[in-house]
This record gives sequence, C-alpha cells and structure tokens, in this order.
Amino acid sequence: MANSIRKLKEVMTRNIRTVGPDASLKEVASKMDEQDTGAIPVCESDEVVGIITDRDIVLRVFSNNLDPATARARDVMTPSVVSLNEDQDVDEAAKIMQAKQIRRLIVLDSEGSLTGIVSLGDLAVSGQRERSADVLEKISQSPEKKGAA
Repeated sequence: MANSIRKLKEVMTRNIRTVGPDASLKEVASKMDEQDTGAIPVCESDEVVGIITDRDIVLRVFSNNLDPATARARDVMTPSVVSLNEDQDVDEAAKIMQAKQIRRLIVLDSEGSLTGIVSLGDLAVSGQRERSADVLEKISQSPEKKGAA
C-alpha cells in the first residue's frame, strides 16, 4: 500500500522558535529546552542564516576554547543550511538527507520564509520508518566504512 503522506508540509515540525546570530548560548539552550528540540534555526531579517544544534554547542564551545557565558549563536552555528520547499516530496527530502549526511532540513514556504523543520524522526513517524532507518545508517557511517563492502 502506498504511503499517503507525500509532502513535507504534512510531516514537518511547525511553529519553530528561532534565534538571531547574536543570541547567547543560554538563550539558544533555553529555547531548545522549551521546544524539546535539539536544533534551532538562526535567522537574520527573516532569512535563515544558519542552524545550531545541541551538539554544535557542546563540541564547538569546548573544541574552540570558547567561553559559554560570552559565546554567541554565530560562533557555533552551522552557516550552511539545506532547505526544501514545503510542497516537495518526503522521499526527495530523505534522499537529500542521505546524500548530504544531515539529520534535519529547513522547510520554506513558496515565498522563501521559514515554515518548519523536517527531521529523521519526522520521517519515521510519518510512516517512512524503513526509509529513515536507511538514511540514518548512511549518515552514521564513518568515512572509513563508507567505501567498505
């Protein structure tokens, strides 16, 4: 039986909280906690300029010897975000996640405004469990294992 959920707007997480590039890491972490998420888009003038994850905070603060009390979102965010339109197909999102080895995609409306985020978890809940498991396996492979048979 074919899956009836085909478009990102049907599976994405909506009402996403955002932060600006100059937000403190405390503010970022508080918003993550409030929304029970591990990722927050970073926006400037209604444009997504990056994404920051809980992992980004931990790894980049400590590996770059940053002071968590003074570091800002821009200091630890990933500036290159991958986005899709909310009317694009769920399978296309899964293929892009797999190819780019990412766990989340920014979802934009037809005017290019942030409308949500789609994650591997969203794909799994949407009935795409097998597909999301395959994507997760490919994303999680270390560089040494990728070429192995």
